[in-house]
Amino acid sequence: MKKMSLRARVLTGAVAAAALGAGTFGAVTANASAPAAESLAAVSADPANRNLQQSTHLTVDAAAKAAQAALDAAEKAGQRVTVAVVDRNGNTLVTLRGDGAGPQSYESAEKKAFTAVSWNAPTSELAKRLAQAPNLKDIPGTLFLAGGVPVQAKGAPIAGVGVAGAPSGDLDEQFAAAGVAALGR
Repeated sequence: MKKMSLRARVLTGAVAAAALGAGTFGAVTANASAPAAESLAAVSADPANRNLQQSTHLTVDAAAKAAQAALDAAEKAGQRVTVAVVDRNGNTLVTLRGDGAGPQSYESAEKKAFTAVSWNAPTSELAKRLAQAPNLKDIPGTLFLAGGVPVQAKGAPIAGVGVAGAPSGDLDEQFAAAGVAALGR
């Protein structure tokens, strides 16, 4: 058997420790963050296996439909915006940047969508909560400005639509709501 150098042994040990730590962290995170089946109507226990949950997700086609409807509403009003649709976990499904939308609008739209789905409320309502809890704005990835609306299934958040770039958050939120409304058609 070939003898390993000290450097190779240290690197091998470090990689093994990192893999073990990542596996442990992942298992703890999965257990700590898994919602109880009764806490979300859009999440239900799998009757065949009580260790599994089923949840409702927006399809990519539905996300694209919502994004396009929001962008169309903005363009009809003469506004240059970016629209983002994120899933329940905050992962971006679709982003449409309208012609002439400002460079800041891309990230702002994603953050508004993430914020809306995270709290299952329009971001205009959440912005009002900052008076009582100003530290909310310090949560990474969030933006407490009007323009984000949650997509719900059975009252539970399954996605978020965020719009940014119009001269007011009220307009952004109106366009986001048009995107959510398009899913009902």
